[in-house]
Amino acid sequence: MKRYRTLISAAVSAAVTGFGCGGALASGFALIEQNASGIGNAYAGQAATAQDASTIFFNPAGMTRLPGRQFVLGGHAIRPSADFSNTGSTPAFTLAPPPLPAGAAFPLGGNGGDGGDWAFVPNAYLSWQVNPNWFIGVGLNAPFGLKTDYDTGWVGRFHGLKSELKTINVNPSVAFKLSDAVSLGAGVSYQRGEAELTRATNYSAAAALAIGGGLVPPLAIPAVGAVAGVPTEGVVKVEGDDDQWGFNLGALFSLGSTTRIGITYRSEIKYTLDGSVSFASRPAALAAIVPDGPVTADLKMPASASWSIFHQLNPKWDLLADISWTQWSSVKTVNIVRSNNSQVLESLVLNWSDSWRFSAGANYHHNGEWTFRFGLAYDQTPSNDVDRTPRIPDQDRTWLALGAQYRISKQAALDVGYAYLFVRDPSINLCTGTASVTPTNVGCRGRNALIGNFDSDVNILSAQLRYSF
Repeated sequence: MKRYRTLISAAVSAAVTGFGCGGALASGFALIEQNASGIGNAYAGQAATAQDASTIFFNPAGMTRLPGRQFVLGGHAIRPSADFSNTGSTPAFTLAPPPLPAGAAFPLGGNGGDGGDWAFVPNAYLSWQVNPNWFIGVGLNAPFGLKTDYDTGWVGRFHGLKSELKTINVNPSVAFKLSDAVSLGAGVSYQRGEAELTRATNYSAAAALAIGGGLVPPLAIPAVGAVAGVPTEGVVKVEGDDDQWGFNLGALFSLGSTTRIGITYRSEIKYTLDGSVSFASRPAALAAIVPDGPVTADLKMPASASWSIFHQLNPKWDLLADISWTQWSSVKTVNIVRSNNSQVLESLVLNWSDSWRFSAGANYHHNGEWTFRFGLAYDQTPSNDVDRTPRIPDQDRTWLALGAQYRISKQAALDVGYAYLFVRDPSINLCTGTASVTPTNVGCRGRNALIGNFDSDVNILSAQLRYSF
């Protein structure tokens, strides 16, 4: 009986909490937008170009190609779009105490508006030549991030309203020129992550399950039962943060004066987000059943690796290519746990797979002042059609990009770039059949069947100032 009540208590929590991670601009919630000089090439060949101090992120060994000192400051205005079209969603229901059938239906709701919005992502780098062979540098950037935000009352509100993940990464690095042909680099990453996630919560289902599980004192049953009988909803918010460490490694090989190959690796970073869960518009009768309180959640930032090539075809043209891998298979399930009793409030199953990114680009050196850039990339999603969540309306995307560099002086240069991402329409198919209206599926209990498709794309506009001194 004790074990049964523990399971019911977990089910009540699952009916009112939720956790997820939304999509960003590379696969999953990764951000590849770490400079403006590379966006015009769709970030092809970034581990081999070593064209400015942003190589600290892409391949620290590339600092050996930057004499003296150099400072880079850049920013990206990013506009993802995620418009949902409902193709068969059903409403959420109240739940009568088991084994009685489901009760009244909640309003279905609209399509949620555009879940994307403008965002600004900055980055800055400083490299310094210590002597002919040793170089040091530091980068400040945001390697992971997301934000999706849907209208209150939309059809998918029980699966997600707002999802926001922000990271800040400080990346001191060092490079050593082993010979004219080989350079090595390494760095450490001090990374801070902050997450805020909200969704609608089905208080009626929680009340019914609490009664059915024997979690409600006899004197409180009438008040809790009143909540169970009428569609009653609110908003649950989970927020947390953590600081962790990682590292990155790189090597740069020069094959003569016209060709370079770069390889690089960034380590996994494991967050234990400490924060809180809170419930808005919670009926007083449920205060003890679904209390606010401290929570923790384990979240991994995946490892990644890249292989890049740069080739100077002739004095006018450069060719670039890149293959990158991200270990999204390390992100399978995310659990939110109450800190005071280790109760699992929610288990979000993502079942992501490793993803690959392929890119190619070219530079055209018009004259001593102007360089024009072109790029194409294919970015594979780690998600799948079965487990995809509206917090992460992620699918394969194709990049078309162009950019330009203007050399202001011998010391300074301005880079600008634009990319348009064609996103394959993501489909959503969650809590279908009877799973959303019966107490047999913890992940769907108290939620509705969400069935439909997203119409998605991304626009990115970037600019960067480089100054050598």
